[in-house]
Amino acid sequence: MDNGKTALVLGATGGIGGAMARTLLARGWQVRALTRNQDNVNATSSAHGASHWIHGDAMQRSDVIAAAHGADLIVHAVNPPGYQRWAELVVPMMDNSIAAAKASGARILLPGTIYNYGPDAGHTLSEASPQHPRTRKGAIRVEMEQHLQQAAEDGVRILIVRAGDFFGPGSRNNWFSQGLIKPGRPVRAITYPGKNGIGHQWSYLPDAAESMMQLIEQGHRLERFATFHLDGHWDSDGTQMVAAIARACGNAALPVRSFPWWLVKTAGPLVPLFREMQEMRYLWQQPLRMDNTRLLSVLQSEPHTPLVQAVQETLRGLGCLPVVENTSPSKTAFNGR
Repeated sequence: MDNGKTALVLGATGGIGGAMARTLLARGWQVRALTRNQDNVNATSSAHGASHWIHGDAMQRSDVIAAAHGADLIVHAVNPPGYQRWAELVVPMMDNSIAAAKASGARILLPGTIYNYGPDAGHTLSEASPQHPRTRKGAIRVEMEQHLQQAAEDGVRILIVRAGDFFGPGSRNNWFSQGLIKPGRPVRAITYPGKNGIGHQWSYLPDAAESMMQLIEQGHRLERFATFHLDGHWDSDGTQMVAAIARACGNAALPVRSFPWWLVKTAGPLVPLFREMQEMRYLWQQPLRMDNTRLLSVLQSEPHTPLVQAVQETLRGLGCLPVVENTSPSKTAFNGR
């Protein structure tokens, strides 16, 4: 089914970018995606759901403007790989998407994060909570949103949807797959970065993409600069995600190990990824929960796959559990906090 609408997805080979591409395609959108490696287009297309791949680079403004010609939506889900050159690349890529939106008239969707907020924001975060990040990555996120707010004042329609730590099938650039378990092998132990009693917010990629899709479909009701928070999966005491992994693996006796923060701190000066992880440690030391009240005022409910099911599908997608053939489609519940 073709609904006549076109989306350009930047970052379609990533977690949320790929989830958005698949969701848009299922809704009848034509989905374009940029790729710098034309040789991988055929393999990438089947994995990430874009209907048309374009050879180009998100760092090249002319490439983004050309790819967005005639588009109704630009999904800006592109990030430098491995936390490399964030300060140098992230904001210019955002500005390229803004230039493309101005040229095409498309709305920009930015999947946001909790990194905008520092410890001073309080335990419950609304869209209006103060943004005083204590990390370099958080400061860059705030700058991106400031550029988007200016673009909205210039007439560009902006939608920002902030979510907790992503996890989902096939996505390996997140805490779940880089910290808690090891992709590509059976789960023998769980490594947890936080402490019991400290809450943590997670967001299952298919649920996040469905929430964003529903907001896009309510576009006529949104302000020109619209921001929303997802509740996702709130682990209120730091034990629920661990328990869900054990249940998904069918082994309640899985050992739980402490995350080696000492190693991250020691190697941080030499390994950019470790340096960024160390800066984000505060998110595991105090509970920060984004409030989805505003989202519920528009959608009435937030897509929500039960945690054990979401974890099981994630582990299968990461090669940690056997793939079950001929299973019925997963069902997503809808709840409102």
